[in-house]
Amino acid sequence: MVNLKEKPFCLNEEQIAWVKQTYSEMTLDEKIGQLFILLKAAPGVNEEQIKNTLSQSHQGGLRWQGGDKEAVYLQNTLYQKHSKIPLLIAANCDEGGNGCIPEGTFVATAAECGAGSGTEHAYHTGLTAGREATAVGCNWMFNPITDIYMNWRNTIVNTRSYGDNVQVVTDNARAYIKGIKEANPNMACCCKHFPGDGVEELDQHLALGVNSLSVEEWNQSFRKVYQTMIDEGLESIMAGHIALPEMSRKLCPGIKDEEIMPATLAPELITDLLRNEMKFNGVITTDASHMVGMTAMIKRCDAIPKAIASGCDMFLFANNVEEDMQFLREGIKNGIVTEERLSDAVHRVLALKAKLHLYDESLRIPDPALKDRWIGCPEHHDFTKKAADECITLVKDTKQLIPVDVSSKKRAYLVYVQSTPTSKAYKGDPVKETVIRELERAGFDVDVCPNYHDLEVENGISPMNFVKMLGHESRQSFIDNHDIVFLVINVKGYAQENNVRIRWSCNHSCELPWYNLEVPTIGISLNYTNHLIDVPQLHTFVNAYGSNQENIRAAIDKICGKSKFNGTANESVFCGRWDTRL
Repeated sequence: MVNLKEKPFCLNEEQIAWVKQTYSEMTLDEKIGQLFILLKAAPGVNEEQIKNTLSQSHQGGLRWQGGDKEAVYLQNTLYQKHSKIPLLIAANCDEGGNGCIPEGTFVATAAECGAGSGTEHAYHTGLTAGREATAVGCNWMFNPITDIYMNWRNTIVNTRSYGDNVQVVTDNARAYIKGIKEANPNMACCCKHFPGDGVEELDQHLALGVNSLSVEEWNQSFRKVYQTMIDEGLESIMAGHIALPEMSRKLCPGIKDEEIMPATLAPELITDLLRNEMKFNGVITTDASHMVGMTAMIKRCDAIPKAIASGCDMFLFANNVEEDMQFLREGIKNGIVTEERLSDAVHRVLALKAKLHLYDESLRIPDPALKDRWIGCPEHHDFTKKAADECITLVKDTKQLIPVDVSSKKRAYLVYVQSTPTSKAYKGDPVKETVIRELERAGFDVDVCPNYHDLEVENGISPMNFVKMLGHESRQSFIDNHDIVFLVINVKGYAQENNVRIRWSCNHSCELPWYNLEVPTIGISLNYTNHLIDVPQLHTFVNAYGSNQENIRAAIDKICGKSKFNGTANESVFCGRWDTRL
């Protein structure tokens, strides 16, 4: 049975009494409901619908998606108002408050923080995320990410990791948590994705993740990070749909390859390793249960009870709420989930709620004035500017092009490469317009390269769009009319493909860097740090880490010599190739 007085709960007698009293009054359906974190997606906030949902599900946690600050605040406070047992309300805020609401503040990506010196920017990211998420009723942060970026091909981790150095990851994660706790001492944190992503190149949304490290290698890397967090009182850990085969083989001698499961379904990793060896006493939740890293391994009717039986305390998301809860109910009936395991999981969930003082309505429902005080406030945007100034990185400048004198290189050619639009409602990329404005602000006259997606918006679907994308003026004409080229890359993806590489808007287009040796060319990545793999021939390259105005402006100012580049690139940016360094 969980010890409620030990870390991370550290409950007093009053809190323990609340846990025990609450548990004693719960029905089986209410106990089952406590183990589910359900998704509420926009649009609209319907109080009656919320009441009906809670009366049927008895859910223990809520993860919302979509809605502005007013709608999210109303929604979350209504959920708390009508829930018999207070809810854990979670948010993903990797980069700041923008992770929970559109008005929230982007401060910095983890990769950006890792490129700076010290941990101040991770702290500011946590502080901002904590304030802005608290303002809309959140009390559980699905952060910080403690994955280690060991494989440059891995784009699901990339900017979400503080880097490839164990100590840098550890120190920044601690700083992020410090920021959260300063913003709101009654907000829980959650490190993810145990046993650790970043070793391979797959995305668990699409396939089983495999951390292939040896037991010794894992102990010297991921274990060190997690053990530090556990020892310092981390409240929760998210188990990823990631297998750790060598550890499973050590803990389960004779285990067959087909029996090796992701951590979410592996008792040897959750109970034997994390709970018993590493002494983690807090709440363990699965990663999102719709991901193929879980759904393709065993049938859902088996996966749900097996996840809880393996040692996970909460199950993230449902396919069909009634059906999924029935799967767990059957697992309890059939003895897959024992009464002891069910009691242990529910007690941990209740203990986390007690630690966060959620039984106190004055702490459970935030002051509505916090929305205007914190969300998108000037102080938070100052954090963004400071991070951009101190972390944006000059990856290489082998021809010593920087600083660029605008007076002598005024005529700029902008090649803006974006992710392929996924919506038929695409009307253009506002980031592109921001880049143009910021280049013009710096003093450049900007000539913009055509883009196939924009041509379709302007002209409709026509073969002439492709013809126009193939068109090249004479080299001499191009040289006569342009002094410098900016190749700005805003390409990223999520749960779409295992690796995200630069996607030119069409084949053989005039976007491709044929211009690299005709006039000086500068590449700028607005997100991923590994884009050099596709444009190694560029001699000057900048990682700006963000597609927001502050980062774009800071990158251009630094290119023009108005301030210094202060960020430091690690080896992963060169993608293991010699030509990316030239």
